[in-house]
Amino acid sequence: MSTVESSEHGAYPPQALHDYAFLADGERGALVGPRGEICWLCAPRWADDAVFSTLIGGPGLYAVTPRGRFVPGGYYEEGSLIWRSRWVTETGIVECREALAFPGAAGRLVLLRRVLALDAPARVRVVLHPLAGYGTEPVRDAQRDETGVWTARLGDLHLRWTGGGNASLSEADSLGARFTLDLSLAAGERHDLMLELSETPPHDDAPPAPSKAWSQTEGAWSAAVPALDCTVAAGDSRQAYAVLRGMTSAAGGMVAAATTSLPERAEEGRNYDYRYAWIRDQCYAGQAVAAAGPHPLLDEAVRFVGARLHEDGPKLRPAYTVSGGPVPDQRKLDLPGYPGGHDRIGNHVNRQFQLDAFGEALLLFAAAARHDRLDKDGRQAADIAAAAIARRWREADAGIWELDARVWTHSRLICAAGLRGMAEATPGGPRCREWSDLAATILADTAANAVHPDGHWQRAPDDTGLDAALLLPPVRGLLAADDPRTRATLRVYTDQLTRSHYAYRFRHDERPLEEAEGAFLLCGFVMALAEHHQGREVEAYRWFERNRHACGAAGLYSEEYDIAQRQLRGNLPQAFVHALMLETAVGLGRGAPT
Repeated sequence: MSTVESSEHGAYPPQALHDYAFLADGERGALVGPRGEICWLCAPRWADDAVFSTLIGGPGLYAVTPRGRFVPGGYYEEGSLIWRSRWVTETGIVECREALAFPGAAGRLVLLRRVLALDAPARVRVVLHPLAGYGTEPVRDAQRDETGVWTARLGDLHLRWTGGGNASLSEADSLGARFTLDLSLAAGERHDLMLELSETPPHDDAPPAPSKAWSQTEGAWSAAVPALDCTVAAGDSRQAYAVLRGMTSAAGGMVAAATTSLPERAEEGRNYDYRYAWIRDQCYAGQAVAAAGPHPLLDEAVRFVGARLHEDGPKLRPAYTVSGGPVPDQRKLDLPGYPGGHDRIGNHVNRQFQLDAFGEALLLFAAAARHDRLDKDGRQAADIAAAAIARRWREADAGIWELDARVWTHSRLICAAGLRGMAEATPGGPRCREWSDLAATILADTAANAVHPDGHWQRAPDDTGLDAALLLPPVRGLLAADDPRTRATLRVYTDQLTRSHYAYRFRHDERPLEEAEGAFLLCGFVMALAEHHQGREVEAYRWFERNRHACGAAGLYSEEYDIAQRQLRGNLPQAFVHALMLETAVGLGRGAPT
């Protein structure tokens, strides 16, 4: 059970990641905790400074919380990111329906919250304490008009808050102005709150009516998320698609995760900023969507990845901002961080070369071509990616796991898979033979240098270890299911790098696997795909179901899963895990491959 503390400071400490829900509108995202606290929101866009940052130890939150004792819960309205926080109190049930108005505009967010006393009178406390710049810039120039609408400045942003007309404004400490509102609702009564943050001043006219904003958001989500009845888990598949859509901006870029600095392993402190668009992750999402059909997120992925190739060619960066800009250098914030981690923004990926991104881009374009969704710009982007592979495939790179530069086997094999896939998807094209020949050359060279004496693929010519990524090239069509190297790699990997149908990336050292890092959920779904590729449907289902349920209460996946403590680890939600879950659900829905 939970209770609201008398003091607001420290009343909303970080929770286990299992307990958070996620709101998003394409341009930014928020995490909502079990006490109704929005503890993470960056504005105006994904990688901008946070205005609510208690998740990583900063100040600033927006909470709607019942008075007294309660048991928290909640659920998504299916196929959307409309969340219903739900509390069972000592007197009845209270809900708060919440969403970022969808689809979002790049320079303006609208956060909708509707408090409902379902079956009995309810007392609810609302605390709005926005602080720009990760808690360094308080509200200023706050004023309430004759209709009860608050306006204020927040750093460079303009704030407007509707529904808080009876709120009090206090500056009790150095953290600046805080709005507090006590609501008393009769049974069946509701109260709407609407927070707007924008780069430009609000319009002179009245704020939009909450009922209209809700109706538009409901309709937009209904239109955005397909039925996905072809999958083995249609409800979860729709939710995964909704998460991916919520993380994809109007410019086409999809963030890898909504958060920064959430540690990937308890007591390890390893954490990163994932609020950027990774080319590889976007390709995974596009391929997963393409497996289900020619849905809009496929087009968005092709558009974004294609544009980056046109701009940067063989110097394609591993990651960009969602609008295609450069990822800033990594730096620390002066915040405590989420327990077990420390705070940082930016990402050193901006200094890396990742060869496999070109291969994944070609696999994405091939998937689009099979649906007749690859236009002239896309075909030219494919030419650029293939030319980059021809030029750079012998170079050392950071690889899929962003490690020290080496001649990683996966990077070369996935490039060969992309070349072959593109050639097969565009038969008769002017470069089909050239691409097929280059794929064969890369495969032959890699086979000569990176096959272990025992017959399985090894991580690199100078590294005999195993790697989950080496299961992907056969799944992507480079090698047949009965290729001896495919079967040997799957067999040895399963024996050495999996536990109880959870999968690990590679062995870090001599420690037990679970002590080095959490189970990697992406790899668990790749195992399901690999077993499906072999035609072993029962085993594929075992992998799928085990990893499908390694999620939080809201159905969200992080990057890793601590199997001993049954806890999520890493930034949340992790887009590529949702993508592979969706792709696996589609594959299993089609039955065993012929």
